[in-house]
Formats: sequence, structure tokens, C-alpha cells
Amino acid sequence: MRRSRPKLARIFEDVLGPNAPLRITAYDGSSVGPPDAVAGIELTSPTALSYLLSAPGQLGLARAYVTGHLRVFGDIYTVLRTLAPWMNGLDWRAGLRVLRDLGPGHLRRLPPPAEEMPGRFRRGVQGLRHSRGRDSQAISRHYDVSNRFYELVLGPSMAYTCACFPAEDASLEEAQAHKFDLVCRKLELRPGMRLLDVGCGWGGMVAHAAKHYGVHALGVTLSRQQAQWGQKHVVAEGLADRVEVRHLDYRDVAETGFDAVSSIGLTEHIGARNLPGYFRFLAEKLRPGGRLLNHCITRPTTHEPHRTGPFIDRYVFPDGELEGVGEILAAMQDNGFEVRHEENLREHYARTLAAWCANLDAGWGEAVEEAGLGRARVWALYMAASRLSFERRQIELHQALGVKVAADGDARMPLRPDWGV
Repeated sequence: MRRSRPKLARIFEDVLGPNAPLRITAYDGSSVGPPDAVAGIELTSPTALSYLLSAPGQLGLARAYVTGHLRVFGDIYTVLRTLAPWMNGLDWRAGLRVLRDLGPGHLRRLPPPAEEMPGRFRRGVQGLRHSRGRDSQAISRHYDVSNRFYELVLGPSMAYTCACFPAEDASLEEAQAHKFDLVCRKLELRPGMRLLDVGCGWGGMVAHAAKHYGVHALGVTLSRQQAQWGQKHVVAEGLADRVEVRHLDYRDVAETGFDAVSSIGLTEHIGARNLPGYFRFLAEKLRPGGRLLNHCITRPTTHEPHRTGPFIDRYVFPDGELEGVGEILAAMQDNGFEVRHEENLREHYARTLAAWCANLDAGWGEAVEEAGLGRARVWALYMAASRLSFERRQIELHQALGVKVAADGDARMPLRPDWGV
């Protein structure tokens, strides 16, 4: 007698456990989970199963979601938090059980969504990893989506880096302004100083520093759309006589003698092997006594791989690498800087991402018009997943302050600064 196949939703219940607070429905009419669950997923076709089984874990889930064969209802963050123990891949016993129950016909490879970049090996035809050409393509892939799309997600600050919340009830805009203030205070910016901001994004840091601290600032970015937006913003703010935003690789900055350098969210694109040269270059740009504030995402230890997972690498930040904070500090110390202060803002990034997710939800219709449905789904997925990663200390956010000490050993630092913020 032929054994009937179990309902699809029941199989997922076997994988996730009977108490998962998700509603799971499938195209065969089956469903499990609380009927009043605040979030859930729906498998709309056999293609969803093929994506999930052919690339178990985060990549298969991303492909099924981005193409619409797996739909999310309610809060995607809640869904990911529930799926987290499963996303990194089924063990081989569970995988065999699912294939036995579903049949081998579901184990078929499908073309990836248009939003997916080729894997690392195939990207080699674009040049060596972190070469100028390949870096330019990677940055353009992520940032040259649509300035209006980023306005919807980031809000008026157009700051695409971790905010610093001065109070529990602070808004995202207040927290981003507070972050810029914190960086300016750590760099001890004063009127007439010269600031270099590498990886300046849409120019938020250079505009803030010029407007509130009276500096002359140069910001550089590899994203043409960022530079164009930043240039217009500088003019609109009446700062064109003090601020310049260039579409330029930081390695091509010719000027020297800066009083301060800020690197906010660029180190993740540099690559672990290139950190020594990166910090040497920045030290060469500073006068003696000048300061560097390096703000970047890090691994929680120095024992983990530098390369990001397949979803982030293929959909979000191609060629991105994350190091432990100890590696960052060692590279700074060994290449021109005395490290004077360091702090972890991990919880602040989780809150920042929650605010960005809320912004995307609120502007979803226009965001889809600007960037396309698949790209909007990618951003929703990656920001919710990143929030979860910061909350669970799978990644961290560190600010490190370094000084290019003068020849006589003078660091030109106060005995014990509190930054005043």
C-alpha cells in the first residue's frame, strides 16, 4: 500500500518545533501554528521548496522570499527570530528526513533571482578582491540603487551608519545627530580645522561638522549617486564654501595635513589583508597630533572568518569583510596610531536597524516603485536579519579613536576626556 505524503506545513513544524509562534501555510492547503499568530510564512508554490532544499539556510530562504515564492506576513523580524536556529542549515539527518517525506523531485536547482550577484569565484573575472575596479562595482551595486529609496529608509539625516541614542525615547534623527556630535567631540573639531571623511556616504558627517563645528571638510565616496546627492545638499545648506563631496576612491585623495579623519562605515569594505595599508594611508593624511575616528561593524571575536555569509555577500555587500575589534586595534597600533579610546555601540545599531525597518514598512509602496519589489524585499530581509545579529552579539559596532603622536610623544589629548555628550 502506498504511503501518503505528509502535509507540507506539518513537515516544517517538525523542523521548527511544535511551539513556534508562527503561522505556516502551504500551497497544498495545509497549515500549522496559532491562527492568531502575529507573523507567519506562506509557501506559495513548489518552487519555494526547491529554493529551500537546494541551498539550505540563509541563501535558499532569501531566494524563495525575494522571488515571492515564500511570503511573509506580519513582522519579518519576528519571523527571522523564530527561524534563526534553522537558517544556517539543516543538519544532514533533518535534510534527509525532509527529502524522504517530500520526494527527491523538489531537490532541483533553479536560476537565482536577478538581484543576486554571482558567487565570489565568478566575480574574479571583475578583478582581484578589493582592487579599485571591483571595489567600485561593489559599492555601486549597493549604494547606487536610488537616492529616493534611501531617503525613505534612512529618513532626513541620510545617515546609513549606526546611530547613538542619547536616551531611551530618542528619535532616529536625534540619535544620528548625537552620533555625529560624538564623532566631532572625539576628534576635538574646532573652527578652521580640516576634516577628511572617507566613505562619506551622502555627506552627513561633513555637513554636520562644518555647520556645528566650523571645520573645512572633504568627503569622498565611490558611489556616484551619493556624491551627487551630497553635493546638492551642501549647496542647499549654504556650506559650499567649507564642504566638498567628491566622487573619488579614498586612495586617490592627494591632500595631506588634515587635522582629523573620520571613517564611518568604510572599514567593512577594505578587507582584512588591506587594513595595515589602509591605516598607514590615513596616518599619512594627518598632521602630527591629528586624530582618526574609525567606526565599523566587527566580529565578536578574532577567531571567526572575515568573509560574510552568502546572503550578505551576494545580495547586500559584495566582498565585504568583518574583523574582530582586536584586529582593528592592532592594525591601527602597528600602522601609525596610538589608540586612545574604544567603545562598543552594538545595542545602538540594533535600535537603528529597527527604525530603518519601520521607515521601509511605512514607505513600502514608494520604495517598491523606486527600487523594484525584489530589491525592496532584499533590504527588508537584510535589515531585519542584521538587527537580530546585533541583538544576539553575532556582530558588533565599535568606535576606535587613534592619534598620530608627535615626534616628541605629545598626543595632544586631555588627561581623561568625557567628550561632553
